[in-house]
Amino acid sequence: MADAAIHPRDFTCVIYKTSGGVATITLNRPERRNALNRRAYDEVEAAFRFADTDPEARCVVVTGADPTFCAGEDVKEMMTGEVSDAPRPTRTEYKATPAAMAAIDCSKPVIAAVNGPAVGWGMELALYADIRLASEKAVFAELFIKRGLICDVGGLWKLPSLVGPAKAAELLYTGDPIDGTEAARIGLVSQVLPHGELMARAMGMAERIAANPPLALIAMKEGLRRATPGDPNEIGAWAIENIFRLFGTEDHREGVKSFLEKRAPVFVGR
Repeated sequence: MADAAIHPRDFTCVIYKTSGGVATITLNRPERRNALNRRAYDEVEAAFRFADTDPEARCVVVTGADPTFCAGEDVKEMMTGEVSDAPRPTRTEYKATPAAMAAIDCSKPVIAAVNGPAVGWGMELALYADIRLASEKAVFAELFIKRGLICDVGGLWKLPSLVGPAKAAELLYTGDPIDGTEAARIGLVSQVLPHGELMARAMGMAERIAANPPLALIAMKEGLRRATPGDPNEIGAWAIENIFRLFGTEDHREGVKSFLEKRAPVFVGR
């Protein structure tokens, strides 16, 4: 879990605010296309944990500072070795990604207002929401396979229930991007909206939701979660174990290096 000392007033990568019963969580690293570094992951976790207990929040909207929703993990920071060279946990220590579980565990309804590219962990973040509204500029891609990795719990647990197992497998195995229109066609998002209308429509829906009885909303969300097969904590822990294993492969390093060098990767199966 993120450091308990991190309070929204101390955030540097995320903006948290409440209005009309709605908490808005905005990823705010536009110069890095809202890509996540360690601090940003901690703040995303802390923001969802805070929203969960915030008496002023009955619904949550998560979005990104324009022009991107979230470009996934900060690849340049990955190349510093901070992640791949970190000590590997023992099997009994593997746990689901804390930021992922904070979003999944949030008892309040969550709307993702996807205002631009949502790729890698950015698509995962959108999947953790209960409802996804997309701008006409939205693009979705589970890029992990192209970096020699697997996705987090969103792609493994939530995506198949939204688009079906075969379509989920296609998106995960290829890493190919889809636009908002295709995302709506396959059931990944509820609506595709003109870019300038996205936040107003998302906030309007959130305010309508927030006007309903809060205890019934919490119970309704818990009922929907119980209806989704599988334990996200267990699936997430398995994913993290394998992500750590794959971080140490030549193919992962090649996937990241080729991306930064803007060339086709050459994978060798090691």
